[in-house]
Amino acid sequence: MNTATSASDGAKGSVRTPKTPNSPDYDVVVIGAGPYGLSAGVHLQAKGLSVRVFGEPMEFWATKMPAGMLLRSPRVASNISDPTSAFTLNAYEAASGIEPRVRTPLETFVEYGRWFQHQLSSCLERTAVLAIRKEKSVFTLHLENGKSVTSRRVVVAAGVGPFQRKPAVFDHLPPAQVSHCYEGRKIAEFRGKRVAVIGAGQSALESAALLAEAGSEVEVIARIAALRWIGMHPRLHHLGPISKMMYSSHDVGPAGISRLVAWPNLMRRVPLGLRDKMRKRAVRSAGAPWLMPRLTAVKISTGRAVESAESRGDELHLKLSDGSERRVHHVLLGTGYRVDLSRYGFLPAEMAANIGQLDGYPDLGAGFTTSIPGLHFIGAAAARSFGPLLYFVAGTEFASRELTSHIVRNPVKSFQ
Repeated sequence: MNTATSASDGAKGSVRTPKTPNSPDYDVVVIGAGPYGLSAGVHLQAKGLSVRVFGEPMEFWATKMPAGMLLRSPRVASNISDPTSAFTLNAYEAASGIEPRVRTPLETFVEYGRWFQHQLSSCLERTAVLAIRKEKSVFTLHLENGKSVTSRRVVVAAGVGPFQRKPAVFDHLPPAQVSHCYEGRKIAEFRGKRVAVIGAGQSALESAALLAEAGSEVEVIARIAALRWIGMHPRLHHLGPISKMMYSSHDVGPAGISRLVAWPNLMRRVPLGLRDKMRKRAVRSAGAPWLMPRLTAVKISTGRAVESAESRGDELHLKLSDGSERRVHHVLLGTGYRVDLSRYGFLPAEMAANIGQLDGYPDLGAGFTTSIPGLHFIGAAAARSFGPLLYFVAGTEFASRELTSHIVRNPVKSFQ
């Protein structure tokens, strides 16, 4: 199978803007080569657009997530979208001779993304974008390799890496003693050590399980009164047509909300206050029930928080809100992310300030457009506007099709 050309071979017609001597280098540049960036690049390329995707394929997934993790999303919601739905997780496993598993290992998904990226062929460049500038209707992107390129449009699909949420109580402590669970620390480093995991979501709970299995003494400390588990009403998923009315195949959110989340353009029209409530309810801290038996060796302390933390030699002394204290060698933060565009290093402060925002998220219109013409955001940064589906790989289908359709219908007519 020639995956390098299959997407563009299926394109019917071309919407590529005619080149002139002063034309930009590309119609569209995509920043980021994770699932959203790869998918958008393939969809845009299939429409005949001149596209360049910048970034190391699947870098965050491969280098920042703990080895041994399993995808929480069901298999049907773990496909990276391409225009013909030919490059699915199932197709990768069949082509690679991998036996499908109910819960997909992180390592399999990373290799799937790298297999998927071959559709982009020479449209992918493994270098980072350092800065964006815009003059009149054209963007200039300065690259890590010392070069620069110009483009009519820029699509930011740079992921959540810069957005780690770290409670202020840990700000003054050295990175050797406090880290976020998605910083790429090796679980094996903590063998034989006492580790406090802060948080009650999937990342915190699965990290705790992995640590315990690797030989660490682990305690989960969570603010909520009791741990929550996803899908604890299995009968609701086996009611035939009624279940399909309550849940989408993406499996994001509880009954009812799950169905609304599956329609991001509808979510965008819901009043912001209600949309926020639905988004937060859909992705509130909870773990997959298959983690339960793996946490039997983990101490779980709920209904309390860390009020102070002090480094004393090779230990951290933690004081909790219930008055109790802990002595640990490391604190691992499973405290999630908070989108804040100002933390994207390639966005100049003046450009970020000119983007309409909703508490750090870009305020997006149809086609993931921003208040800066030609600049788009997809993935987690779009979740405040389009709903929580955009936090998940399953959102690549909607995002890529909506983005591509908008760009095709609204070509940049001239170079000024």
